[in-house]
Amino acid sequence: MTKNDHIVIIGAGLCGSLLALRMGQRGYKVTVYEKRPDLRTVDISAGRSINLAFSDRGLKAITLTGIQDKVTPLCIPMHGRMLHDVTGQTVLAPYSGRAHEYINSISRSDLNALLLNEAEALPNVTLIFNHKCNAVDFENTTATFYQYKTKSEITITADVIFGTDGAGSALRKSYYLGKKFLFSFSQNYLTHGYKELSIPPTETGDYNIHKNALHIWGRDAFMLIALPNLDGSFTVTLFLSFDEGEYNFNNLTTKERVLEFFNRYFKDALQVMPNLADEFFKNPTSPLGTVKCSPWHYKGNTLLLGDAAHAIVPFYGQGMNASFEDITVLDTVLDSNHDSWEHVFKRFESLRKKDTDAIADLAIDNFHEMKGHVNLPIFREKRAIEMALEKSFPNDYASKYSLVTFNENIGYQEALLKGRAQDKALLNMLSDKTISVNDDLRSILEKVITETTNILNEDRMAKTMQ
Repeated sequence: MTKNDHIVIIGAGLCGSLLALRMGQRGYKVTVYEKRPDLRTVDISAGRSINLAFSDRGLKAITLTGIQDKVTPLCIPMHGRMLHDVTGQTVLAPYSGRAHEYINSISRSDLNALLLNEAEALPNVTLIFNHKCNAVDFENTTATFYQYKTKSEITITADVIFGTDGAGSALRKSYYLGKKFLFSFSQNYLTHGYKELSIPPTETGDYNIHKNALHIWGRDAFMLIALPNLDGSFTVTLFLSFDEGEYNFNNLTTKERVLEFFNRYFKDALQVMPNLADEFFKNPTSPLGTVKCSPWHYKGNTLLLGDAAHAIVPFYGQGMNASFEDITVLDTVLDSNHDSWEHVFKRFESLRKKDTDAIADLAIDNFHEMKGHVNLPIFREKRAIEMALEKSFPNDYASKYSLVTFNENIGYQEALLKGRAQDKALLNMLSDKTISVNDDLRSILEKVITETTNILNEDRMAKTMQ
């Protein structure tokens, strides 16, 4: 591997554009092929997740490229979850007991455009749009693209091909169909899908609801969330079963029934959603799925990154952050003076796979937490204790959410193991009345640490005996 190597990246989304920027900064010749038009000239976001939760793991990758000062103006801080009950009453549940820890709402298209601009500004990076990848010959490191404008195919040759082409990856499909090596692949869907809606700004351009929070209308079997945009609007997402329950996507077929559903369960949201009926039938309903596969690489020729390797459901706000963290980890491996791309790819996957599997599982956990658990009294007691512990003992305690979201220097797997053990310890002790929200915090901390350690040790012993 040398700096003269030609790198081809399939996909110019968030992961692909950041990868192009970083590999270009490292001195490689990079060509990026994207099937869609250039989003900087054409609006292609309607009905899709147009804003995202941006947190510390993503920021670490952005800082690696040196453009953090350009990203910050695109961010709206969200300090916690604003929980809405069926009567319209709200309560703010902070994300952390440490005041400096929060997540950000950021526009997918604005961030993507910035990354494309930064990558394209480098003399060794070329961006090519309207080229759909039909197949990859991973043995010979070539890729075939259909050119929409000329309606013809071309085949390109590279030294290395990266697949950052999302959950429907053409590179991953070529691995599967090629049957040249043992490739494992799973794609599991939730029974729920999602639909994007909106809350517009007021006539004066202000926010209709509290700006600096992620709003949640959790209703056990389904939920509504809303994230703020810079123009005063909110992107609203309805998560609902396709065919289960009294109301589902398959039976919400008339304007009257949609309004009935929202008036019954999301009345305060409905009051600030004048375009609901039109948007509901205009915007697509999309599935929610998890992709796991292995290996991600073929020798030193090709490598999957981001959603192409590990697509997850959006309920931990870590999809983009996990994809960006791929690039941070890959960059660290490249600094380790490996003598071939194959060694780089093997080392990268050995470091990364366990963590991406972990965040996929955590995202499913958080789906159930957000739509229902947040409303349970014992859960709110647990969160109140966690916030108090983080505030009083910032160096000694971090909740599972904080371990995942604000501790970018530990892996997702470590966060999962420790976080689940802490949750179990707290819930057990609250259920058994061993602790309460009125107890001395130092005493609670000591009990939580002891019980968490016991649970972790029991889990390790159980695994060794299997």
